[in-house]
Amino acid sequence: MNEKEKMLNGLWHSPSDDKTLFEERTRCKKLCHEHNLLSPEKSEERQKLLKRILGSTKETFLIEQPFICDYGYNIEIGENFYANHNLLILDCAKVTFGDNVFIGPNCSFYTPIHPLDAKTRNQGLECAKPITIGNNVWFGGNVTVLANVTIGDNCVIGAGSVVTKDIPNNSLAVGNPAKVIRNIEQD
Repeated sequence: MNEKEKMLNGLWHSPSDDKTLFEERTRCKKLCHEHNLLSPEKSEERQKLLKRILGSTKETFLIEQPFICDYGYNIEIGENFYANHNLLILDCAKVTFGDNVFIGPNCSFYTPIHPLDAKTRNQGLECAKPITIGNNVWFGGNVTVLANVTIGDNCVIGAGSVVTKDIPNNSLAVGNPAKVIRNIEQD
């Protein structure tokens, strides 16, 4: 199994030692750079570039500049997706967003996991676990979502939160680490 196959299967791999992964990251970062340099009024050109970067999109979405990701092809966004400035997605594993997801500024989604012991970590190994976001989810500014997290439908994640564990449907979660503080009633 090559390093890309290991990465996509959530196994320990060495991303810096693999030519294919290096080339894919470089291609993606070039496209992100091109997107981020476009004038804001060039919305059609920005959308076309984002469709080349992202693995799957629906029709209606807007990602404000700047936007950075690792590979792009592991990111899927639903209909009516909006991300404010400085969205960062480290997509070594799948990152899936449902419909009607709104992301505040300076939010980050991290799928990589690094070894705790220094000897193994210094070998450059990592693995990656997916992030799944349901429908109708709102993230306040400066939220970080870590690997292997699922956030259910109709959730609100308060500004500055660090989400380390799954959040059930219809929840308001805040803090570091984020904790559910109450249920959100749906009409």
